Amino acid sequence: MTDRMTVPMIEQAILDFARGFAHIRSRTHPYLAQRVGPLWRMHDAPRKRDDYRREEWIAHNAPPHEVDRIIRQHTHHRFAVCAVCPTGESDEPLRAGYKSLGYRLGTTEGMMVHDLRRIPRPRCPATIRRVTPALAEPYARATKTRPLTPEDLRPDAPMRRYVAMIDGTVVGSVSSVNFGGTAWCSALVVKHTHRRRGIGRALVCRMLRDDRAAGAKLATLVASHAGALLYTAVGYHRVGTLLLFTPPKRSKP
Repeated sequence: MTDRMTVPMIEQAILDFARGFAHIRSRTHPYLAQRVGPLWRMHDAPRKRDDYRREEWIAHNAPPHEVDRIIRQHTHHRFAVCAVCPTGESDEPLRAGYKSLGYRLGTTEGMMVHDLRRIPRPRCPATIRRVTPALAEPYARATKTRPLTPEDLRPDAPMRRYVAMIDGTVVGSVSSVNFGGTAWCSALVVKHTHRRRGIGRALVCRMLRDDRAAGAKLATLVASHAGALLYTAVGYHRVGTLLLFTPPKRSKP
């Protein structure tokens, strides 16, 4: 049976996932997060050309056949379904329901939260710094992203970026999107040559301390099975599982 405390936690994590994912994808073109009935729809704002990115739909407490019906009424583009199963509940009904509709299961990820009460201070060989104008170019090169704008680098910008540096070289990075009372963690990456040295843990802990200092009471994220081990070690706990389903190609809306 689902823990009663998990219910509001997972709803907050879903909200932050929708807002955080949309915020990050909006760097190249506005990407919206909107409620459609019981679902969240994340999609491109209108474009001049028909080169829309894939839509992502989040479903929680909605049966697969109803999810499929709603999506096909509202989209004419490629899409995927992020079905969320709370911790403590079996995901077999979701798997079976989407399979019966021809959907294919891709990845599964843990949906996790941190109450920001206790944050470790791990040691690592790297220096952890928030990205400032002086670090904007090294950050863009290391993450292979477009250059940051002055707006991105404001001290009060909603998205903060951090780097781990050794001898002047960026060896890891992570980002946080702040929504006032909550924060969304995104894109933790450590170079394969520098893993298993505590760098990822140090990056996340620095980010979490800044989240708390900025007024957040809860931090949320989704993590791969391997990543969940690191996040658990710094105080996150799992509130659900996100199952990514894609529709059959022959059944385009």
